Amino acid sequence: MYVVLVYDICKENNGQKRWSHIFKICKKYLSHIQNSVFEGEISKVQLTKLQNELKSYVNTELDSVIIFKSRQEKWLDKEFWGKIEDKTGFFL
Repeated sequence: MYVVLVYDICKENNGQKRWSHIFKICKKYLSHIQNSVFEGEISKVQLTKLQNELKSYVNTELDSVIIFKSRQEKWLDKEFWGKIEDKTGFFL
C-alpha cells in the first residue's frame, strides 16, 4: 500500500526529543518529503511495525499523527504549488 504520514509534535513536555525519535522512526520506513511529511510504499506488516514504534513516543494528548492510505501511488493525485522538492524522484 502507499501511505502519506503527517505529524505535528507539541514543543511542550520534551517535544523536541519526541520529534527527533519520531522523525528517525518514520525515516526508516518512508521517504521524507517535506518538514513533518513522509510518504512511500509500505506493506501492512511494516505499517504495523511503524505504528508500534511510534506509539511509545507520541503523546496522544499533545501530538497528532495522520496516516493517509491508498492501494498504490497511482491512485493518489499529487499537485505541487510553490517550490517543488520531490525528494522521492531520485531513487534508482
